[in-house]
Amino acid sequence: MQAADILIIGAGATGAAAAWSLSETGLRIVCLEQGGHMNPATYPSTTQQWEQGKAGAFHFSPNVRKLAADYPVNDAESPIAIANFNAVGGSTILFSGHFPRFHPSDFRVKSLDGVASDWPIDYQTLEPYFAKNDEMMGVSGLVGDPAYPPMTGLLPPLPLGRMGEVMGQGFNQLGWHWWPAYSAIISRAYRGRSPCINLGPCNTGCAQGAKSSVDVSYWPQALRNGVELRTGARVSRIATDDQGLANGAWYFDADGNTQFQPARCVVLACNGVGTPRLLLNSHSERFPEGLANRSGLVGKNLMLHPLGYVEGVFEERLDAHLGPQGCSIYSHAFYETDASRGFVRGYTMQLLRGPGPVETAVTGMGRHEIPLGPQHHGAFAARFGKTVGMGIIVEDLPDENNRVTLDASLTDAHGIPAPKIHYALSDNSKKMLSHGLKQGRLAMRAAGAKKTSGFGPVRAAGWHLMGTAKMGLDPQQSVVDARGRSHDVPNLFVVDSSIFVTSGGVNPTSTMQALALYIAAGMKQNMASILGAWAGTQHMTPP
Repeated sequence: MQAADILIIGAGATGAAAAWSLSETGLRIVCLEQGGHMNPATYPSTTQQWEQGKAGAFHFSPNVRKLAADYPVNDAESPIAIANFNAVGGSTILFSGHFPRFHPSDFRVKSLDGVASDWPIDYQTLEPYFAKNDEMMGVSGLVGDPAYPPMTGLLPPLPLGRMGEVMGQGFNQLGWHWWPAYSAIISRAYRGRSPCINLGPCNTGCAQGAKSSVDVSYWPQALRNGVELRTGARVSRIATDDQGLANGAWYFDADGNTQFQPARCVVLACNGVGTPRLLLNSHSERFPEGLANRSGLVGKNLMLHPLGYVEGVFEERLDAHLGPQGCSIYSHAFYETDASRGFVRGYTMQLLRGPGPVETAVTGMGRHEIPLGPQHHGAFAARFGKTVGMGIIVEDLPDENNRVTLDASLTDAHGIPAPKIHYALSDNSKKMLSHGLKQGRLAMRAAGAKKTSGFGPVRAAGWHLMGTAKMGLDPQQSVVDARGRSHDVPNLFVVDSSIFVTSGGVNPTSTMQALALYIAAGMKQNMASILGAWAGTQHMTPP
C-alpha cells in the first residue's frame, strides 16, 4: 500500500479540522475512520418516532447502541457513563452544538489558584484559531459578552424563545451574568447550508444540516482538497520502526481483513478515551508500557465534567421544547474562583430546552407526577412545554487516579482490548456540584418556576473526554509538547482533547478544534523536519 505523508486516525471534530488545515500542504493525507458516512435522510427527526432514536441507534452510549462501528467501554466503576459516536463527524453528529470557548483563566489555574498545572500556551495564542474555527464551522452568537475577550465574525444569535426570555429575567433579578449561547448552529444560510428551523432533536443528528457537525462543515472542503477518507477502518496499533519513529498503523478494514497503512507522520484524533486506548495497545519491546508513554501518564488525569441537572416547571406555557436542545442562554456568574464558596474554579449554568411529548409523559409517569387514567392529559398539559432544564457543567481538576486502562477481558468485535474507566468525583467537584444545584434552583424560582428539582452527577453525561495525554514542556510530566508532538516519538502528534491540561467549566469542542488548527499550523511550519525524520517501514510485525 502506498505510504501516506500524513496519516490521521479519527474523522471527528479534531481529525476533520486537522485534515482540512494540513490539506493545504498538497501532501498525501489519509484519514482512517472506524465508522461510516451518515445519511441525514435517515436521522430520527425525519420520522414520527423521532424521540425513540435516543434509545437505539442514536443512543449516547456505545454499550447500548452496539453498532458495528462501536467499541465497548467498561465504565461500570465510574458514576459517569462514557458517551461518544463513531462515524464521519464523530460525536459532533450527536452533540448539542453549544460552543463556548475556554476562558483566559482556564490556561493559568496554577498561577491563579494554585491547583493543577498551567498550560504551555494561552488564550491569546489560540485566539486566531478560535476565530478561524468559528468561520469554518459556522457559529452563531452575540458579540460583547463581558465574560470573554472581544469576538468578531459570528453569525446572528439564535432566537432565545419565550423560555430564554423568562430565564433571562430571572438572572437579571438576581444580578447574575447571562448571555445568549454561542452555537455551532447556523442562524442564516451559510456556505450552502440551510439555517436552523427549530426542529429541536439536535442530539440525534440534524437532518436540516444547520448544526455544524464536521461532516457538513470541515469534511467537504478537506475532501475537495484531496484528503483520502477511508471508512470502516478500525485501527488496532500504531507501528514503529527500528529508530522508534511511527511508520504507519495496522487496522481492520470493513471486511474484517488486517491491513497496514504506512505513513511518514501519524496524527491521533480519537478522543480522550480512544487515544490512550490506542497508545496503550501499541506497546512494543521499545515501548513496553505503551507508545509515547515513557512519562507513565498516558491514560491518566481523565477529566469528564460532572454534570448537575436542575429542572423548573412553570405555570406559563413557554414552548420550552422548541429550539436547539442545548443552545439558548448560559451564565458564567460562578465561573471564576471565589474562596468564600469553599471550592476552587467554577462552573457554567447552561439552559436546556424541555423534553418532547413522549419523554415528558414517560418521565412524568416514572416520577408518579403524570398518572394513567382520567387525570393523565391534565397532568401532562401542566408539564409539556412548561418544563425548563439547566445543566451545571462542573470544572473537573486533573487527578492521576482518574484514568483509562485496557480491560483485561472485554474486547471489541476484532479482539482489541476495550478501554476501562477508573473515575471518582473529587471533594472539590462535589462541593462545586452542590453549589451549582442550589444556585440553579434559585435561578428557576427567580424566573417564576412553581416547582424545582435537581440532582447530580448525571450518569448519562460523559461527553467531555479530556486529559489523558497531557500537553506540557517537561517530558517527565507530560505526553506531548506545546505543539501536540509526542516527547517520545517525534513524528507522532495528538490533536484531540486528551492533550488538555485542565478541563475548564465549558463544553470543550471549540477549544479542542482551535488546538487542532494550532497544532496543524505548527506541523506545516516544520513539515520538512517532521517528514525528514521518517526512516521507512522496516521490521513491521502484524498484531
